[in-house]
Amino acid sequence: MGAAMRRIHVGNALSAFGLGFTVPYLYVYVAQVRGLGAVTAGMVLAVFAVAALVVLPFAGRAIVRRGPLPVLLAALVTAAVGALSLGLSGSAAAVLASASLLGAGQAVMQPALATMIVDCSSADTRSRAFAMQFFLQNLGLGVGGLIGGHLVDTTRVSSFTLLFAIEAAMFLLLVVVMATVRMPHSPRIEGAPGQSAKSSWKQLMGNRAMVQLCVLGFVLFFACYGQFESGLSAFGVEAAGISTSALGTALAANTGMIVVAQFLVLRFVERRRRTRVIAAVGVIWAVAWLAAGYAGLGHGSQEMATAAFISTYALFGLGEAMLSPTVAPLVADLAPQGLAGQYNSAFALVKQLALAIGPAVGGPMGASLHAPYVVTFLGFSLGISVLALRLGRGLTMAQDSPWAARSRVVRRGGPAPVPAETA
Repeated sequence: MGAAMRRIHVGNALSAFGLGFTVPYLYVYVAQVRGLGAVTAGMVLAVFAVAALVVLPFAGRAIVRRGPLPVLLAALVTAAVGALSLGLSGSAAAVLASASLLGAGQAVMQPALATMIVDCSSADTRSRAFAMQFFLQNLGLGVGGLIGGHLVDTTRVSSFTLLFAIEAAMFLLLVVVMATVRMPHSPRIEGAPGQSAKSSWKQLMGNRAMVQLCVLGFVLFFACYGQFESGLSAFGVEAAGISTSALGTALAANTGMIVVAQFLVLRFVERRRRTRVIAAVGVIWAVAWLAAGYAGLGHGSQEMATAAFISTYALFGLGEAMLSPTVAPLVADLAPQGLAGQYNSAFALVKQLALAIGPAVGGPMGASLHAPYVVTFLGFSLGISVLALRLGRGLTMAQDSPWAARSRVVRRGGPAPVPAETA
């Protein structure tokens, strides 16, 4: 791991740590501490999604034209201003404006950091780099949320102001860290800076494999991440009688599984076809939904229902650990030279759409339509497997199984790939 990659991973950890400080407490802060009500709090959460949907179509083009590092630094400053102003805002208008800045900055960080990982890694090291990124993100979110929970006091506005100030400080510290990164020269396709945004998106939409991957990605995020804190939690409480403490344990089981399993599954995953790994995740998540169905629709004891519900979140975590070194590197390998930023931003946009629609669909279903809810998302999970196998038929060996492709070259007497310079 070169110096640039080490700084990028530090940046991932710091940004996740800052977000973990505030995200779990946004609703309480706006609705109760500031006394602006549940409607305004809901609007704040919606503003985060809307801001991401607005800026992401332009973020990819900016990364291609300017490079990922300047875009990341601008996003960090924007997020820092949004976080600090959110902690000082007392009116609904000020809170919404601050949330839009914070949401826009957060949204652009993801594809910018992902593109930096692509530029600082080779095909040999990319899966491991993205696995490390996902590991540090979850660790940072968990530690940030744990510490933040001990700092806040719903009777004191100043405690939340401190919380948002710390988040802003994390982003500014990250600006200092990332400004020292020496990025390797990343390839640019000839004439890329002069291309219009319209032609760039047209080129992406003409890549059939990327379009298929975006459809698959939407289903992945819709059926998993889009249900964690909405439909699945509502189903657990309403259908399975899960207590709030047990729900917290389930979320901890998800994070714990990711932290424990991430590098245990990495060696297995990186030597398999990526699309088959994704198909296996669909099967694992189908089992997770069966466990959720037993928890809410079975006739076992409350202890058995709680255990089944916690295992649902743990199985989701196992699937996430298998996806992190698989999906993001595949997006990078599908991108033509110089357009990794555009492709990363497009995939991030798909993710945001799924995260916006998922709770809107799953929340009401999980709360009231218990059996249809489980059957629907069981079907989505099996659909992941079908879509993944279909995608695999259109990929080259180098795209779907880089390790096997490199092994074949070496066996035939060709030179081994030379890792990219990351120092």
